[in-house]
Amino acid sequence: MRQKPTLRIPLGILALLLGLALYALGVMWASQWIERLPILAQAVVYCVLGVIWLLPLRRFLIWMETGRWG
Repeated sequence: MRQKPTLRIPLGILALLLGLALYALGVMWASQWIERLPILAQAVVYCVLGVIWLLPLRRFLIWMETGRWG
């Protein structure tokens, strides 16, 4: 049985794109301080920042599909 289409998925995609853009701008803004660190520390920071945005993504995608947060 097909479910009635909702705006959750299109709005979720827009929210995801906006959130990622804001996150990227925040990382770019923070890079002025990150660049002062030793090169190995920079690599660690950028690796962590490159992965940390994925943490809330699973729950967000579940919400987009089902309307529930978990």
